[in-house]
Amino acid sequence: MSSTIAALSTPNGESAIAVIRLSGDLCPEIAEQVFGKKVKNTPRTANFGKYKLMGGDEADDVIYTYFKAPHSYTGEDMLEISVHGNPFIVQLILQDLMRRGCAAAAAGEFTRRAFENDKFDLSQAEAVALTIGARCARSLKAARRQLSGELGKRINSMSQKLADILALCEAYIDFPEEDLPPEDKNRILKETRELCLKMENLANTSKYSALVHQGINMVIAGAPNAGKSSLLNALLGEERAIVSPYAGTTRDFIAERLSLGGYIFNVIDTAGIRDDASEIERAGIDKAMERISNADIKLLTIDSSQPPESLLSTAEFSPSDTIVAINKCDLQESKPEVFEKIFNQFKCARISCATSAGLEDLKKTIISFIDEQKISAASDDILVSARHAQALYDAVQALKSASNLIAAQAPAELPSSDLRQALDSLGEIVGKTDNEEILDRIFSKFCIGK
Repeated sequence: MSSTIAALSTPNGESAIAVIRLSGDLCPEIAEQVFGKKVKNTPRTANFGKYKLMGGDEADDVIYTYFKAPHSYTGEDMLEISVHGNPFIVQLILQDLMRRGCAAAAAGEFTRRAFENDKFDLSQAEAVALTIGARCARSLKAARRQLSGELGKRINSMSQKLADILALCEAYIDFPEEDLPPEDKNRILKETRELCLKMENLANTSKYSALVHQGINMVIAGAPNAGKSSLLNALLGEERAIVSPYAGTTRDFIAERLSLGGYIFNVIDTAGIRDDASEIERAGIDKAMERISNADIKLLTIDSSQPPESLLSTAEFSPSDTIVAINKCDLQESKPEVFEKIFNQFKCARISCATSAGLEDLKKTIISFIDEQKISAASDDILVSARHAQALYDAVQALKSASNLIAAQAPAELPSSDLRQALDSLGEIVGKTDNEEILDRIFSKFCIGK
């Protein structure tokens, strides 16, 4: 008999409804004790009932649903109880369930049980957390593709191809008197190199994964009074940053999240950069330079009403990571064409934060810039995590070693060992591993109740 776990699966706090989940062998017994009704013969049916505590008092009017193993999320018997979203009621029922023999679920324990009961592979289990945490359309799309098993299918296809290569190689271990024919050796080398390339291409998508799932770090930089804080406010559609005609108003960075074109941006407004700054302002500028150097994309904001000589050093900016926002184009003394000529290698957008002119064009420029410069290679939305990438790179190194050994006419046992190592590395991605440390690390990042 497996232990029965229970947890609140909706956020803490007051709400219309809260959902308490149970998973384990005690579920039908607890349903009968609490609601006075046998549920084994009516799975997946929503029932109205009064939750009776062990002392006989009624805690709440609830809706409960029983899921019979293996046709449930975890693959075990499950019970879901929807109660009024009062934290006191939730706590009262959870305490009662503990007295009835349930254990408090650990973070991610429901999903871990689903994985251990072969409801889905490990990459799909990880995608559950990505789906819950998605904050933009692109992130949700990538998470949904992984949750549907697309990454697992690709890894399994690679594993099958690798198993075929290994079988061919091991055939000559079983029959050592036979030499590896040239055509077989050439076939192994060709297929191994093709497989290496596929693995490397997939592993390289990990650099886009953080941009899609965690957000693109976009820094607004420029000289004092160029309109950086005004641009932040305009992009957000609210007065988030203090705007002042006096230089040095922004002395620390301000960070906000912005959803734009299917992406999530971590937008950072920084202190104006200038040489003649006070000691306090200099500290803000140092922080600004640190944020600029670590940004995925930079919005260099320029006051087009000022002479070109007022430009700050552009050493930290390049056409591959910077968009030039030429601001204050509504002013009569503005000369945007001068700055477009200076930044002729950059993507430029004429804007006015005061009148909102050009802001929509700037947003379109940002999206196209991201698509072209940052995430173009991940167009199919199969993105691997750093963990997946490391396993793929380990497999690639093992395959390259096997190829070298085969080309050098080494005994078949040696490349076969490398090929098996590559198979083990791929297995770590989809969960064909008994490494408890890996599993503990993955599921500890989940919320309790999932």
